[in-house]
Amino acid sequence: MLKDAERTNLGIEPAVLLDIYRQMSRIHEVDKAIRSGLSAGRFQFTYWPMTGQEAIPATLATLTDANDYMVTIYRGIHDQVAKGVPLKGLFAEAMSRQDGLNKGKGGSPHISDPTSGSMLTTAIVGAGAPIANGLALAAKMRGEGRVTVVNFGDGATSIGAVHEAMNLAGAWKLPIIFMCQNNQIGEYTKIPEYTAGPDFAGRATALGFRGVKVDANDPIAFHAVMKEIVEDVRAGKGPAFVEAVTLRLGTHAGFAPNELLTKDELAAGRENWPVPKTRAFLLEAGLATEAELAEIDGAAKTEVDEAVAFALASAPITEEDMLTDVYGDETVVPRRGVYPVREEEAPVSGETKMMAMYEAIISVQDLAMEADEGVFLLGEDIGDPPGGVFKTTAGLQTKWGKERVRPTPIAEQAIIGAATGAALVGMRPVAEIMFSDFMGVCIDQITNHAAKQRYMSGSATNVPMTIRVLVAGGLGGFGAQHSQSLEAWLLHVPGLKIAYPSTTLDARGLLASCIFDEDPCVHFESMAMVFGAPKQAVPIGDYRIPLGVAKVRREGSDITLVSFGWQVNQCLAAAEELAKEGINAEVIDLRSLMPLDYHRVLDSVKKTRRALVVHAATEFCGLGSEIASTINEELFSILKAPASRFGAYYSPISFSPAIEAAQMPNKGSIIARVREVMKDRD
Repeated sequence: MLKDAERTNLGIEPAVLLDIYRQMSRIHEVDKAIRSGLSAGRFQFTYWPMTGQEAIPATLATLTDANDYMVTIYRGIHDQVAKGVPLKGLFAEAMSRQDGLNKGKGGSPHISDPTSGSMLTTAIVGAGAPIANGLALAAKMRGEGRVTVVNFGDGATSIGAVHEAMNLAGAWKLPIIFMCQNNQIGEYTKIPEYTAGPDFAGRATALGFRGVKVDANDPIAFHAVMKEIVEDVRAGKGPAFVEAVTLRLGTHAGFAPNELLTKDELAAGRENWPVPKTRAFLLEAGLATEAELAEIDGAAKTEVDEAVAFALASAPITEEDMLTDVYGDETVVPRRGVYPVREEEAPVSGETKMMAMYEAIISVQDLAMEADEGVFLLGEDIGDPPGGVFKTTAGLQTKWGKERVRPTPIAEQAIIGAATGAALVGMRPVAEIMFSDFMGVCIDQITNHAAKQRYMSGSATNVPMTIRVLVAGGLGGFGAQHSQSLEAWLLHVPGLKIAYPSTTLDARGLLASCIFDEDPCVHFESMAMVFGAPKQAVPIGDYRIPLGVAKVRREGSDITLVSFGWQVNQCLAAAEELAKEGINAEVIDLRSLMPLDYHRVLDSVKKTRRALVVHAATEFCGLGSEIASTINEELFSILKAPASRFGAYYSPISFSPAIEAAQMPNKGSIIARVREVMKDRD
C-alpha cells in the first residue's frame, strides 16, 4: 500500500485520476457490449477494437471539453466515448438506425457529432490530419482559443497526408495536437516491418515544432505531459506531436485476440492494460473504495445497456433515405426521367465594368471576402507577389492581408484538407489547385471527404468550400501532366457541384454562386478563356448565375451542339461555318455540369431532333456519353439521328502543339463530325 505522503503527492489530483478511470470504465463497457452483441448476433456492424488504448482519450477528456475539436479514425470509438458523444446515438448510428447521430448514414466508421466537438471520423488512414488543420485554422482565425486533437495510429505515419498536414501546421503555427496512438501495429503489420524510422515524435522536431513520446498506459504520467501540451497549444504556441505509446490487445478488425502478439507479449500487454491497472492503483492508493469503483462501473454498464436497448428499438433506415443528404437540395441528385426546371439568372443591371476573365475572377473573390469574413483564399503562390501563377488573385493579399489570402506549401492534400476542415465549421474557403491534373494528388480529400461528408454525417455537418481549378488544354505546350480536363473524374462522385464557365460574365456569376453554396463546388477555369476570352461588361456588385442553368449561345433548328468551357467557342465558330452550308446549329452552353440542366438540353433537341455533345476530355467515358445516352432514351421516337458525342482522342495530351490541336475537338473537326451526324438529313 502507498504511504500517506505518496497518496498526496501523485502528480495528479485524485479527483482527476478518478475521472480518468470513469471514462476508461465507460469505454471498456462499450467495448464489452459490442463484443457481446456481435458474437451473440444481436446486431451486426464492422468493429475495430481499441482494447488497450483507453487511457489516451480518457485522459484528454479531463483537459479538453466540447468547445474543442476532435478528428479521429474508424478505430476511434474510444475517442468518441470520452469526447462526450451520446452513447444512444452512437450505438444507433453503428446499427444504421434512424435515431443514429448521423441518421444511420455514416455508420460506425463515420461518426460526426458537432455538439460534443467530434467533427469528423475518417475510414481512410491518415486522411483526417489535413482536415483537422482546417478546424484549427478556423479557430485561430476567429480567435476562439479552441484546441484541435487529431487521432491516428502509428500506421498513419507512413501516409503522405500526415506529413503534409504536419508541415502546414508547423508553418502556420496552428493550435493542433497530432495524437499518434502508437499501438505498435499498423493494421496487421508490426512497426519494424513497415518503417526503418520508428521515432515518430522526432518527425515533428524536423518540421520545427514540439514532439514528445510518452507512456500512454500510465495515466498519471500521460496527464502530466498532456496538461502542459494542451495549455501551450491553447495559448497559441503552435502545434505539438504526441507519440502515445500503448499496445492494441485485439485484432485489427473483429473481436479476436491480437494474433500478431506472442503469448508472452499478450500476457505482458494485459498486465499493463490501463483499465484494470488503474482500477487496482486507485484501490491500492486508497483513492477509492471497492464500493465506489463498483458504483462507477455499474453506472457505465447501465448507460451502455440503455444505449444498446435504445439503438435496437430504433427503426432501421430504409431505401427511402437513399438520396437525402447527398446535397442540401435533393433535386440536385440526377435521376432518370426527372429534369428540374431552374430559374435562370436575372438580367445584368446596375454599374458594370469591362473585364477580362482573370479580372472577373479576382473581382468576385474580392467581393466575397468583403461580404463574408468567413471567406478566405488558400493555394500555392497566391500571395502578392506574384498574385497567383495565373494572376487570378493579384492584389488580394495586399488588400486583405496574409490571414485571409494564404499562400501554402506545395501540398495539395494539405490545401484541400484545410479547406474542408474550415468549411466544416462554417467558413467559406476558396482553394486553388494550379492545374486540373493535380487533382490526382488530392483526390482522396476531394472525393472521399469533402464530397461525402454531408451524406456520411446525415447533414450534421456540410462543406461549403470552393475549389478553383485551372485547365491548360487547348493552348499547347503544357504536356501530358498539365493539360487534361478531368471533370468526368468528379462527376462520378455524388456530393460535389461542378461549374465550367466559357465566358467572362459566367465566370463572374458562377464563381460567386459556388462560393456561397452550402455544398463543395469545383470551379473549372479554362486557361484559354482566363486570358483569351473577350472582355465583357461585368456587374460591379453582387451577381450570381444559378448552378444548373444552361444557356443558349446560338439559336438554331437543325442540330443541337452541347458543350462547356472553351469548347463552347469552338462550337460557335463551327456553327458559323456550318451556316454557310445551310446547317443551322443551336449551341447550348451547360455552364454547370452538376447540377446539369437536362431540361433546357432536351427542349433544344426536341426542336432540332439531332444532337452532338462536344468536350475537351477524352471521348471514351466522358460526360458526352451520359448526355447523348439520356437524349436517346428520352427522345428516341422523334430523333432524326442518334445523339452522339465528340471528345478528345484516348491519349495523353501531347507536348507538341500540333498534335494537341488534333487531339481535341476544334472548329474544323467539329464541322466534320456534324456533317457525319447530318449525312441523312431530309
